[in-house]
Amino acid sequence: EMDKVPGTEIILYRFKPNSSQKERMGNTKDPLYFNLNFFDGIPEYHRVGTTEMFVAFELQIGLEAEVNGLREDHLAYEEGRILKAQPLLKAYKEAHKNLKEVDAITSSVPSTLTEKSESQDDMKLIAAVLEGNFSNCKYRALDQREIDGKGTAPISPERLCLNNKRLNIWADQRKAMILDGPFELEPSRRYSVDMMSFRVDTRIAGISVGLFAYFGPYVVQISALFLGYDHEEEVSLIKPGVNFLTMESISMLPPQCDGV
Repeated sequence: EMDKVPGTEIILYRFKPNSSQKERMGNTKDPLYFNLNFFDGIPEYHRVGTTEMFVAFELQIGLEAEVNGLREDHLAYEEGRILKAQPLLKAYKEAHKNLKEVDAITSSVPSTLTEKSESQDDMKLIAAVLEGNFSNCKYRALDQREIDGKGTAPISPERLCLNNKRLNIWADQRKAMILDGPFELEPSRRYSVDMMSFRVDTRIAGISVGLFAYFGPYVVQISALFLGYDHEEEVSLIKPGVNFLTMESISMLPPQCDGV
């Protein structure tokens, strides 16, 4: 278990000079600007398309004059670093930039052509969000596996969830239960869930049901759905082409996953 700052949920994992201080340190001068990196409770895992990352926080510490002096050009550097790690976010920003450029030349273009161009940019943006980051990634299917669960006696989850902190709170309050599984998988392979559904008594309502994957000693939420008071007896969490939680067309399990 990771050490936390006493009395808090903060997990410190790195303290280093800011990258802007390399030249100063190269001249054997002490750095004046530092980065303190930490997690809040757990290393929170996120996946968008093929981009997988842990979300952390960064506190920048330094002399006020040093911070202010770097603010103008350093923001551009930080933005570029973040967008390089998150191609989907970069595509989103570029689509919005294109829309603004279209707006700037509307005075000399007939309105019907402008509307068509804006519509095309909107469709590109929507497609990028729904498809995730798979435009340049191809997977070769080795085989398929069908898991037919029968349900188990409800048990309380013991593993922390890396991308749903509410589940961890509910587990502590004995409000979260494992209803089926775990089902073992080969950790050396990558898995994509094509379809997932379950049958539920129509009298059960007001609950959230999800699919979770093992990720080391933790679990990661893959999909989820809230069941209201009017639902079908068979409910789908994932259908071919759409994950109802992420709204992506592919539902990848995390690397080295050995069970769901």
